[in-house]
Amino acid sequence: MDIWIAYRDEYLGIGFTPPELLNIWTKRVEIFVNIIKSFENTKIFTPEPAQEEELMLAHTRSYIEYVKEKGEKGKGYLDYGDTPAYPNIYEKARLAIGGTLSLAKKAFNKQLSIGFNPQGGFHHAKSNAAGGFCVFNDLAISARFLLKRGLRRIAIVDIDGHHGDGTQSILYSEPLLKISVHRYGLGFYPGTGWIDELGTNEGYGFSINIPLPIGSGDDIFMYVIDEVIMPLIKSYKPEFLILQLGVDGHLGDPLVGLRYTSKGYGYFSSKLREYIDFRKVPVVCTGGGGYQPEISARMWALMLCILAGMKGEIDYLRDREEGTVSGEETWRVMKKRVKTLKDILSSIHNI
Repeated sequence: MDIWIAYRDEYLGIGFTPPELLNIWTKRVEIFVNIIKSFENTKIFTPEPAQEEELMLAHTRSYIEYVKEKGEKGKGYLDYGDTPAYPNIYEKARLAIGGTLSLAKKAFNKQLSIGFNPQGGFHHAKSNAAGGFCVFNDLAISARFLLKRGLRRIAIVDIDGHHGDGTQSILYSEPLLKISVHRYGLGFYPGTGWIDELGTNEGYGFSINIPLPIGSGDDIFMYVIDEVIMPLIKSYKPEFLILQLGVDGHLGDPLVGLRYTSKGYGYFSSKLREYIDFRKVPVVCTGGGGYQPEISARMWALMLCILAGMKGEIDYLRDREEGTVSGEETWRVMKKRVKTLKDILSSIHNI
């Protein structure tokens, strides 16, 4: 199965992080493209920038105008101090978001089965606000694009170490399955993503949060995949998958404090691969967090290869040491959280 990669040379200069993290963000893309272009089953294409009316699928006109104005000034912040207002940030954000939206269009038109945008995954952007290095929300924009074309069972699965608060907020009242597995704890950004944030109106029960304690390893990640994520996917039966593949949950990442390795990421991809094979479901994937450039690029390549059914490339993409084990107290807390979540969801999704 071919993997389609949305890529423009401009992606090597785009990032919405503070200046000290900008080179780390763009270096991941460069390393990833160098890895993936050597594989036979990949197609790299140049995506079109998102148009203003497409941004309005998830964002207010006033917010879009605000981003334009800040980009013209080229200084300050779009938010409370996380997301800088770089010169031409509006144009740069359109290019980044266009990668994910172009993949969604191609997948909808049955031109691809698996696609990836290494400059996507901006899950903190809300309808009227930036946040967490995110300007516009490509996940929500792409989901709304597909909804407007008649698809109904769309699932967004977000494995970034931070909660996808913007995606949840924009789509909170819609019966579109949104699963976010992330670290949760006092003072950890963005402070949302608890079990009881389940959605409103028709969207009640379709926002699923799996909050992990600090220090959770591969064993807990695999546990929630088996106990919550895959049962939800099988119950909901999505006809389209959007995956946010942030890898800042990897062992040693400086911002998150989770302890995943290639074993956990590989397990996640292999379980989804089984569903994709069975249902013939298209998958649009994005990057996200991840502040160890070589590791981030390698984990993205690993997950994509597994999703596409490639085998020869897998071994050298794995970590030298994998399979982290969580402590007893972490397990105790997590089992209690999973039981609470499953008790709530049993009457909604029959899991």
